[in-house]
Formats: sequence, C-alpha cells, structure tokens
Amino acid sequence: MNMFLWSIVVGVLIGIADVLPMIRLKLPRYSTIAAFIHYFVATVIIFHLSLPYLPWWLKGGVTGIVLMIPMLIHVGHEDKKPLPVIAANAFIWGTAAGIAAHYSVL
Repeated sequence: MNMFLWSIVVGVLIGIADVLPMIRLKLPRYSTIAAFIHYFVATVIIFHLSLPYLPWWLKGGVTGIVLMIPMLIHVGHEDKKPLPVIAANAFIWGTAAGIAAHYSVL
C-alpha cells in the first residue's frame, strides 16, 4: 500500500473516531459531516506535509490546530463553551495522524 492510500485509510479512521461521539450525542448532521471531512482532509495533509523546524511528534498537532482555526472562529462567534474541546480534539487527532505518518513503513 502506498503512502497516499495509507493516508486515506488513516484519515477515514480518524474521521470516524471523531464523529462517533457526535452521532451518539445526536448533534446536527451538517456538523458531523463537516467534522468528518475536516479530519479526513487534515490527516491526508499531515501525512504529506514537511515542516523542517518542527519535531515529527509536534507536526500533526500544530497542523491540526492551524487547520481548525477557521472552524474555531465560526463556532466561537455564537458559543465559546465548546472551543477548548474542539481545539483539544484538533491537537489530539492531529498528533495521532502525525504519529501514524511517522511510523508508516510503506
């Protein structure tokens, strides 16, 4: 399996892992779909991104947070309570994608 295909597989898995609690809490469908697409695309980007001045273990988390900034602004406009949870999820799932990318031996 090549690296692009592996990044797609990991992106789908991370996207599913993120939206499962959203489905359980019966959050709006558009929010769930948006979160899945975000984490899927973010994972593919993290797999193929090269940041020379960041250690490998920090690349995913930083990229996850940076890619989440527009959504944080959008959500924070109406309700500031979920912002820390969304930012933490972005860092955690971004770090997971970075670790998966680093240890992929393909």
